Amino acid sequence: MVEIKSDAALAAMREAGRVVADALAAVREAAAVGVGLTELDEVARGVLKAAGATSPFLGYRPSFAPVPFPAVICASVNDAIVHGIPNGYRLRDGDLVSIDCGAILDGWAGDAAVSFTVGTARPEDTALIDANRRALEAGIAAAVVGNRTGDIAHAIGGVIRAGRYGTPEGFGGHGIGRSMHEDPHVSNTGRPGRGYPLRPGLVLAIEPMLTAGGRDDYDTDPDGWTLRTTDGSRASHLEHTVAITEDGPRILTLR
Repeated sequence: MVEIKSDAALAAMREAGRVVADALAAVREAAAVGVGLTELDEVARGVLKAAGATSPFLGYRPSFAPVPFPAVICASVNDAIVHGIPNGYRLRDGDLVSIDCGAILDGWAGDAAVSFTVGTARPEDTALIDANRRALEAGIAAAVVGNRTGDIAHAIGGVIRAGRYGTPEGFGGHGIGRSMHEDPHVSNTGRPGRGYPLRPGLVLAIEPMLTAGGRDDYDTDPDGWTLRTTDGSRASHLEHTVAITEDGPRILTLR
C-alpha cells in the first residue's frame, strides 16, 4: 500500500534524513587507507546512537536473505554493487567505496547512499561516480507532480545508457515512510508515462546503481547479500530520500 505523507510527517522524515546525512558524512570522513569496514560501521552506529535513532538495516531480513543483515551500513567496495556486509577488509589506495545507510527517528525512516574513492582515484572511477551523480540528479528532477515512476526510471536510465554503463536488473528505488521499504518500486530503467502516479506527499528513495562494464547481470556472494558485477568491473551506488511536493522535489537526506 502506498502512503501519502502529511506535512508533519515530511518534517519528521526530514529529521531522520539529517541523521542519515550526518552518518554518511562521518563515515566518509573516517574512510582512509588502512581503515576497516567494520570500523566504518562503528562510526555510523555512534552517529545513530547520539541522535537517538535506530537502524532499519540492522537485523533486516527480506525473503531472499539467508541471515539477518548484521550492520547499520552497507559497505560495497570496487566490484560490489550494493548490500556489502562490513567485514575485516581494510581500505586500500584507489578503492571505490559505496556506503548505504538508513535511520529510524520518532517512527520515520530516512535512507541514502554515497560513493567515493579512497586515496588516489582512477579517472574511470571518477567518471563513473560523476555519471551516477548525474543519473540521480536526473531522477530527482523527474520526481514532480503529474509524472509517474516510469518518468524517473526513464530519466535515470537515459544517463546510464548514454554513458554505456550497466545497472543490476530488478534493483532500484522504493517508497519510504514508517518503514524503510514501501510501495511503489522505482526502477532505474523504464518507459516514461508508466508506473505509479507522483502525488504530493509521496516519498521515494531514488537510488541509481551503475556498473562500469555495461552489464545488467550480477552475482551474489555466498553471504547471500552482496551483489557483484559478473565481469569484475567497478560499481557505484548513490541515493537520496525525496518527497514529491507541489513546489517540486524536496531532498530529505541532505545535511
